[in-house]
Amino acid sequence: VQLQASGGGLVQSGGSLRLSCATSGVNFEISWMYWLRQAPGKELEWVSRISSDGRSRNYREPVKGRFTIARDLAQKTVSLQMDALKPEDTALYYCALGDRWQWSIKGKGTQVTVSS
Repeated sequence: VQLQASGGGLVQSGGSLRLSCATSGVNFEISWMYWLRQAPGKELEWVSRISSDGRSRNYREPVKGRFTIARDLAQKTVSLQMDALKPEDTALYYCALGDRWQWSIKGKGTQVTVSS
């Protein structure tokens, strides 16, 4: 199982980044996909998730209206478009897979740093 997130970087407040997650060795078609993040000194939290068929998308309240999750069945990838970024979005971001109730496997993260 491999989940490799990429696309992180340093951006100014108000800027945008697009994260992407390449998967292999997973049952992508039946898995809910998640984006998680962990800020320094804070607990890991889920940011967004998308259902296996792509019809259901959920977002943590602080990112609603700014982040958009999507999945590509053919490429077996999941993305997170992040707009209007804020310094409090600074964290290590991970993609993960699971079911509709909980993520179960996460990959290596990609760092997102938003400067004020």
